[in-house]
Amino acid sequence: MFEKEVAVLRIGHRLVRDDRTTTHAILVSRAFGSSIMYMTDIDEEIKNTINKVNSSWGGLSEFNLKIIDNWKNLIKDWKDKEEGKIVHLTMYGRQINEAINEIKSIKQKILVIIGAEKVPKEVYSLADYNISIGNQPHSEIAALAIFLDRLFEGQQFDKGFSDGKIEIIPSEKGKTVIRKERK
Repeated sequence: MFEKEVAVLRIGHRLVRDDRTTTHAILVSRAFGSSIMYMTDIDEEIKNTINKVNSSWGGLSEFNLKIIDNWKNLIKDWKDKEEGKIVHLTMYGRQINEAINEIKSIKQKILVIIGAEKVPKEVYSLADYNISIGNQPHSEIAALAIFLDRLFEGQQFDKGFSDGKIEIIPSEKGKTVIRKERK
C-alpha cells in the first residue's frame, strides 16, 4: 500500500458521550491510510460498527482496531522494541509545516497519538515528535486527518480496499455505487 506503516493510538474515551467522536476517529484513521488503531475503554458497539464498515467497504485485511489495556505499556513497548517513531498531535508542538518533511523521511513505522481528553503530561516526553496542527483548540479528528494527508500526500485516496462489497465510483454529479456479491 504505502512505503510507511502508520498506527494510531487514541488515549481516552468518555463512555457514551464520545461514542460518535470515537467512531469518527477510527473511520478517519482507516480511510486516511493508517493500518491499525489502538484504543482503551471502548464500547463493544463501536467495535461492531467498525467491523461492519470493514465488511461492507473493505479493509478486513488492511485495517485493524485493537483494544488495549494500557496505553503506557504500548508506548513503552514501541520504544523498547524500536518499532519506530512516536508522533503526538497537539496544539502545543512544533508546527506541522516545519516538521513534516523530517517525519516523511522516517524509515520505521510511525505511532501517531491523539487524545480524547487532556493528554497526560508524560506523553509529551515519551513522544519523539510533538506536532501541532495549528495552535488553536480543535478536534483530534481534524488533526489526524490533516497529519495523515500531509504524510501520505493524498495517495491514501487512490488505494481502495481489496475486499469490499460496496464501491463508490467518483462522479462530478450523481451517485455511482457498485455493490459486489461475495462468493
